[in-house]
Amino acid sequence: MERILVIDDDPAVTSLLRRGLGYEGYKVEVADSGPDGLALARDYSPDLVILDVMMPGMSGHEVLKRLRSVDDKLPVIFLTAKDASSDEVLGLELGADDYITKPFTFEILLAHLRALMRRQSSSRSPHLRFADLALDPDEHAIYRSEREVSLTSLEFKLLVEFMEHPRQVLSKEHLLDRVWGYNFGGNANVVEVYVMQLRQKLEEAGEARLIHTVRGAGYILREE
Repeated sequence: MERILVIDDDPAVTSLLRRGLGYEGYKVEVADSGPDGLALARDYSPDLVILDVMMPGMSGHEVLKRLRSVDDKLPVIFLTAKDASSDEVLGLELGADDYITKPFTFEILLAHLRALMRRQSSSRSPHLRFADLALDPDEHAIYRSEREVSLTSLEFKLLVEFMEHPRQVLSKEHLLDRVWGYNFGGNANVVEVYVMQLRQKLEEAGEARLIHTVRGAGYILREE
């Protein structure tokens, strides 16, 4: 089931999209502000974002910039009342994949969404493999040999970063920037906590350790 995140401060819009997209078979989460939307994007790992431009506190333009700083391939549709040609040009130049103006018809939005999903699926990421570990970035599936491993969204992103850089030492700073990115204001020791959790899940059936600590430098994905 594909996951859609709607970020819009208009409850009539979020209600319509939650109901309509849910009926079409999508799993829908909604947020009524930029910060809440970013938090959901971090924890929920959506397949597509529908984003309003004019929201109090943090504009859709700023939300898009922060999303793009972490994931430059996440499909984003601007859904906004700003209907001037210059507004559309700005939205697309900032990195939106599509731009739909309000008022809108649900059928038109759905057609745009499906077309964008089709383009996305035609350029899906390759599976990542290392030793007996296999990861499907698109299905969010992880296997250690034949055993399926269940990870949280952040654990998954952390493992992707290791598997995209095998046998390379990754510092805490690198991991914080690439995995937590936007909206992070916590303690850097969070990396240690998540690496420990990831190791426990990857090794819970007695498998050999793959993520090793390099004292004073960071962590590395390598075989024993």
